[in-house]
Amino acid sequence: MSEVIYFDTSALAKWYLNEERSQDVERYIQEHGPVGISDLTVLEIRCLLARRRREGNIDPKMESRIFATFQEDIRQHFLVCHPFPEGLTAGAVNLVSVHLDLPLRTLDALHLVIAKEIQADKLATADRIMVAAAKAMGLSVVRFDGR
Repeated sequence: MSEVIYFDTSALAKWYLNEERSQDVERYIQEHGPVGISDLTVLEIRCLLARRRREGNIDPKMESRIFATFQEDIRQHFLVCHPFPEGLTAGAVNLVSVHLDLPLRTLDALHLVIAKEIQADKLATADRIMVAAAKAMGLSVVRFDGR
């Protein structure tokens, strides 16, 4: 049985945009794929690309091309997209309540609940808060932040 690896948006974005650690993410996905994402990731990637366009970091043509590539990666099953689980909001509220010492943001809590619901063995992230929260939840972490 293969490992279930859930990629949050902070790590997955590096596969589509040239950022620090992009090559590490590409290598990891090629070696360990397919990897899991969620409907939340789809929304976040779409918003991230629009924000990068508005900031002038990418042009509209590149924005469309990257999002089309992302959607094709889902269709080709390089990325396994999981729907929102039932009780997602309640799970996130509980997670924040249990881990009051962690400065969890809304979307981070949702990603963590999804990772647990799909029985992920590992969480891949480039977010230090997510690293701490995932470890507190008993998940192994693959880090793509500066460390």
